[in-house]
Amino acid sequence: MENKEQILQMLSRILQEEFEIDAADITPEATLYQDLDLDSIDAVDLVIKLQQLTGKKIQPEAFKAVRTVDDVVNAIAQLVKD
Repeated sequence: MENKEQILQMLSRILQEEFEIDAADITPEATLYQDLDLDSIDAVDLVIKLQQLTGKKIQPEAFKAVRTVDDVVNAIAQLVKD
């Protein structure tokens, strides 16, 4: 994962495969809870999947502020950069 575009592609693939979300619905502006209809359990599953793929520990506090797909991309970009 070199850049945000690659992170977005990876996230999109996870959302489609794991949560059966239509690819057309996954945009940077899409909100996780309203637009994509994820719930808190889904969010935990998403964090676990992202940790597995990045090999990095994601702090729950860092993920609490995440609301949109773009927020997730930025959080992961920051995580893999550190």
